Amino acid sequence: MSTSQQFRVCPTTGLKVYSDAQSLIKANAVAAVIFLAIGGLFGLSVALTRWPDVHLLPMDWFYLALTAHGLDVLLCWIIFFEVAVLYFASAVLLNCRLASPRTAWVAFWLMIIGAVLTNITILQGDSTVMFTSYTPLKAAPNFYLGLIIFAVGALVACGVFFGTLVIAKDERTYEGSVPLVTFGALTAAIIAVFTLASGAIILVPTWLWSLGYISNIDPLMYKLVWWAMGHSSQQINVSAHVSIWYAVAAILLGAKPLSEKASRLAFLLYIFFLQLASAHHLLVEPGVGSEWKIFNTSYAMYLAVLGSMIHAMTVPGTIEAAQRRRGFNKGMFEWLRKAPWGNPAFSGVFMSLVMFGFLGGISGVVLGTEQINLIMHNTLYVPGHFHATVVTGTTLTFMAVTYLLIPLLFQREIMFPRLARWQPYVFAIGAAGISLFMMGAGTLGVPRRHWDITFADAIFPYQIPSAGFLMMALNGISAVFAATGGIMYIVNVVASVFFGKRTADAPAKASAPEPVMARPVVAEYGSAGTMYIPGTIFLVGVFFVSFVLYYFVNWKYLAEVWPLR
Repeated sequence: MSTSQQFRVCPTTGLKVYSDAQSLIKANAVAAVIFLAIGGLFGLSVALTRWPDVHLLPMDWFYLALTAHGLDVLLCWIIFFEVAVLYFASAVLLNCRLASPRTAWVAFWLMIIGAVLTNITILQGDSTVMFTSYTPLKAAPNFYLGLIIFAVGALVACGVFFGTLVIAKDERTYEGSVPLVTFGALTAAIIAVFTLASGAIILVPTWLWSLGYISNIDPLMYKLVWWAMGHSSQQINVSAHVSIWYAVAAILLGAKPLSEKASRLAFLLYIFFLQLASAHHLLVEPGVGSEWKIFNTSYAMYLAVLGSMIHAMTVPGTIEAAQRRRGFNKGMFEWLRKAPWGNPAFSGVFMSLVMFGFLGGISGVVLGTEQINLIMHNTLYVPGHFHATVVTGTTLTFMAVTYLLIPLLFQREIMFPRLARWQPYVFAIGAAGISLFMMGAGTLGVPRRHWDITFADAIFPYQIPSAGFLMMALNGISAVFAATGGIMYIVNVVASVFFGKRTADAPAKASAPEPVMARPVVAEYGSAGTMYIPGTIFLVGVFFVSFVLYYFVNWKYLAEVWPLR
């Protein structure tokens, strides 16, 4: 075992933090926030352009901004942050050194080079192919090359994570099974390998096609393989942010999962079935067989949804059990009323949990139903759905946990605690509005990829219902709210990292004895040992009723579009 690295023990959590792991987590987290700021600015400009009364950008700039927005927030912001989560869940939670820090730095710089190269190529104006970059649209070669370099860096980072798990096991830095949070991160990393491999399979030949070495890329084949990357990347997000839900509950409330085995089973279901959800982007494609569509939208989807249903019960149940153990037992909801809503880590995570389930989960199942997909495909309903998963789910969760990571890793106090308390609420209101109003507009027929929903230059006029214009105005207002919340987050994070008051803990030599300190629940194996969670059962019941009603409404829409005679 190496003793050359330094570690310190966080006085708040009792976690041992090695210097190399800390530096790499900090670097990836800072890069993530930078790309969030860039991508968020592009996203706001897109939303204000889709608002007909504002219509901010000209057509060419709209599609350029839409391409950059997808790259920076769906890939760069989220994957950089997820790499930080992988290093935290391995080196920090398992109480060990990071495997091959030099390799990890190579991974980081590959990701930086790839992200910057692709952004520069987009801004040059000849690679406006949007995030999906469907062929036969052709971008400049550096567009694909940047994505490939970025993906290679992310894949190397996953390798460092796996290597750290091996070190922890070999050096016996933990007892029994890995903690649930680490297990969830392992799930994310396994799905990431599948995702990045799919990206390489399709992006490498597409890069060669852009250089002229390959004469043709079949569009259907491209879409099929690309969505194995594009949508599966969201499954990395789901696994990562669900892991953080458990982590925040454990750190703030000392909460243990209701059942370790059930939660781990849910993560395993993600590995085997969740990435198949990409099928909902392909259900209207005539080149994909009916047998595959039927299997995907029935058995595979049900098993994937089962994983999320388990987490939908266990995460709030974990919080309720911990709160009741702390004495908040009056009535059905005292545990929820007396929860630490003033702590941005808790409020952000709990709002993310609710919105991800009600907005992202229900709409995802609707899109995954082949018949209903016919009326939603290529409308604004689709980005409305994935804003519910990626923004109200993943992004809000990552923002929330940042307020715990700054004191732990950067050893700084939050600069503006009052701003931090309000920030999750402002961002959540805006993000939820974006999702709701996009889905509402899509249901009314507003297209997904069109610069001007009025179709003013169309030969054959098409009139969007007036309610669609209202939805787009409300979407624009919601985007302003979300951008305000994003600015509050970025300003507070940057100010805290560079100017926040330093905490008192100092690093200790690895050869020195570790202070006697109880290991936090987040780094332990074990279940809560209770299933008395009446409040959670009631809330889950509300969720199921909402799901059934919404599902019925969408079948009614389909019946009106395609009447039976």
